[in-house]
Order: sequence, then structure tokens, then C-alpha cells
Amino acid sequence: MNDIAESLTQQVGFTLRGRNPDVLTCIANLSNDEVFTPPDFANRMLDTLAQAWAASHNGANLWADKSVKFLDPCTKSGVFLREITSRLIAGLAQEIPDLPTRVNHILTRQVFGIGITQLTSLLARRSVYCSKRASGKHSIAKGFTSEAGNIWFERIEHTWVNGKCKFCGASQVALDRGADRESHAYAFIHTNNIKTRIAELFGDDMQFDVIIGNPPYQLDDGGFGASAMPIYHKFVEQAKTLEPRYLTMVIPSRWFGGGKGLSEFRATMLGDRHIRKLVDYENARDAFPGVDLAGGVCYFLWERHSEGLCEVTNIVGDTPPAVAGRRLDEFPTFVRHSAAVPIIRKVLIKKEAKYERTGVCEKAIWHSHQCSPRKHST
Repeated sequence: MNDIAESLTQQVGFTLRGRNPDVLTCIANLSNDEVFTPPDFANRMLDTLAQAWAASHNGANLWADKSVKFLDPCTKSGVFLREITSRLIAGLAQEIPDLPTRVNHILTRQVFGIGITQLTSLLARRSVYCSKRASGKHSIAKGFTSEAGNIWFERIEHTWVNGKCKFCGASQVALDRGADRESHAYAFIHTNNIKTRIAELFGDDMQFDVIIGNPPYQLDDGGFGASAMPIYHKFVEQAKTLEPRYLTMVIPSRWFGGGKGLSEFRATMLGDRHIRKLVDYENARDAFPGVDLAGGVCYFLWERHSEGLCEVTNIVGDTPPAVAGRRLDEFPTFVRHSAAVPIIRKVLIKKEAKYERTGVCEKAIWHSHQCSPRKHST
């Protein structure tokens, strides 16, 4: 018996030696509408943000600026806030040499979040403050007097009008289910005035330079998959209302095709010249391993003080990404794959037969909510 125990101990020691896995890479998603962002994917978004900041600030390092304020309005695991904090700790080392002082400054003055549920708010605080209580003895931030710190959550109720929530459109039959279950009435979008709400939560003089996040994708009110009512677009629209310098979010790519209440959002996004980058993953598993989202996912970078062509990056499996600067609304039907754009232009110039569902263009044009005709069942 002792020999077996010793053998198991040796095996475990060998398996764990030199390894310290990030817990945020291991947690399971709550559902397909509340998908946790893997740390490596969050860092890709932060890299894109930092590059854009440097390009518009004469090469300045975003992470070395102690005045920049960040908001994640749909905090789940806290991965964005944690990775931002980590970068700021490194970037501000020279300006604020004392580590405890530096950490306290970052967490109390630069990094803010709004939890989407009570559970995720606790998880986010644990990720960012190393304690579910920001003011607790184990918290790495020493400037808070409240347990929430700068990661706020309080239960919000829907506002029912004729059986639907006037803010998100949720079904009263499905979600008016008592105080013992989550309401899924997200604070960021359940308000008549988001600026007033932000002032109530974080202070009257609050102006965020960067808004970043991975919002809930759909309402948990009885629908499923492509038939469920999308909700992520409401977070994007609300974030723009706050007028940040930069806005970047990861959302399902189904908005490319409109429908399900997304037509107006689609038209606005495609015509928005402030969207300077769009990174599109045709297969959602390339971004979120183990998550099946029909049509893939994408993230975008919106810049308030910059207009022009959008740099579209198409990522399809292991093939080299295709990158092209173009107008998103160049054609009546959104062309997903940049490689097809010059071909379509040539076809249109020659005024030949309609190109929909023919040859390479069939693979390039987004039809309804599908990823592409060659991949209807993602």
C-alpha cells in the first residue's frame, strides 16, 4: 500500500513539476450566451488596442499612462481587467516604482468593471484583487472601503411592458421567475441614461478612455442557437453612448447577415467609419476552444477620433490570415472574405451576370446567419 502511495506521489510530482496553469484557461463556460474569454484571446485584443494607441499617440505606450481608465461593462471571469492590470503594473514601474503604491493606483483609479451576475462578479474580484472582497485582508488593493471595489454588481430587474422588457426585449413568461434565480437584467443596458448610471456607480467625473469586453450573446428566454434573441449588440450601442476613445468587443459574427433584430445594428456597424479593425474567426473554436457558435466570432476596434477604411483580418483554421483595408459597406451584401473583394470588383466592373452563389463569390458572401455556403453546420 505504501509503495502505491509513493508511486502516485511521484507521478503527481512529475506531472505538476514546473507547471502553474492559469485557472481562467480551465473554467467551463456557463452557456453559449455567457462565454468566458480565454486569456490568450483577451491578450490578442489588448495587443490590437495597444498598437492602435501607439499609432495615434506618436508611439506612446498605453500601459505606461497612469491616467487612462478602462471599463469592462460585462465582466464575467475578470480576464480583461486582470490582463490590463498586469500590463499596467509592468508599464508603470518606472513612474511609480513602489509596487504596492503602483498596484493600488491601478486598481482604484484605472480599472473598472460591471459584473453580469453575482457569481461572475465574485469570480472577477478574485481574479483582479486576489480576493472576492476588494476590501478584505487578502486583497492586493488597499484603498477600498467597500467589498465590491471597482467591480460593481447589484441585482437589477426587468421593466415589463406588455410581456416584454422595454430595455432588452426579454420574455416576462421566461424570466420573471422570482428573486431566487438570476434575472439576467444586465445593468449596463437596463437604464434610460447610461451616463447617469455610470456616475452613480463610479463617480460624476468618470470618463472611460477604453471600453472592452465580451458581452452576453443572447437572451436565455427559451430560444436556442440561431433562433435565440441576440443581445450583444445592445452592449455595443450602449458603449458607444459613453464616447470612449476606444471600444473593442468580441461578439458573434452573425451580425454580418442581419436578421433577428440585428438589421439596424448591421447597417450602423457596416457604415461606421470609426471601426478601424475587424478580426473575424470563421470557426468560433479557433477563438474559444470547445465552444460551438454558428457563424463564428469576431472582435472589432472602434476609435472615436479616427475614421477611414477598416482593416479586415480573416482567420480560417491554420491558413495564413488574409488582411485587407476596405469599406465594410462597399457591397449591398457583406463580403466576409477579403480575398474575394478584388474578384467581385472585377465582376461588377464588367457588368456580367449576378455573382451571388457562383464560384468563389459563393464562399465569400454572407448568406443569412450561416458562416458560408461551404460550412452551413458550424
